[in-house]
Amino acid sequence: MLTLLRTNSNNPHFKTLVKLLDADLQKRDGDEHAFYAQFNKIDTIKNVVVGFIENVAVGIGAFRKYDESSVEIKRMYVQPECRGKGYAGNILNELEQWATENNYTSAILETGKKQPEAIALYKKNGYEIIPSYGQYLHVENSVCMMKNFND
Repeated sequence: MLTLLRTNSNNPHFKTLVKLLDADLQKRDGDEHAFYAQFNKIDTIKNVVVGFIENVAVGIGAFRKYDESSVEIKRMYVQPECRGKGYAGNILNELEQWATENNYTSAILETGKKQPEAIALYKKNGYEIIPSYGQYLHVENSVCMMKNFND
């Protein structure tokens, strides 16, 4: 059974899994990875969820404030051998619950066209594709999504 821990970006399990996430994204994004990496700094994220199976960290996710009513989902990752078991959805749901407890009403996120499993996860969990925002405005590989928690 998946156990979820609310923590912050200082958590050592989070830091370890972020390194694996970044290595995976480096392979997928190739030359574009450096552009995305600048927006994925983790040193000050206050809202992190780490998922554990039998005390082994298998997945992560985080959010940060985007504006007064929205959070931005960041750093979602599940170990390859643990995928397809619903863990990412559980972590995402925990992040959304935490955000609503802090009076946020929606979440936005950016993922890449080279991450079809991530796009499928977010669609399955009620996210819809929206026009690119902020730093992703003119980035061909970006897919931006949003979910209103009140819908």
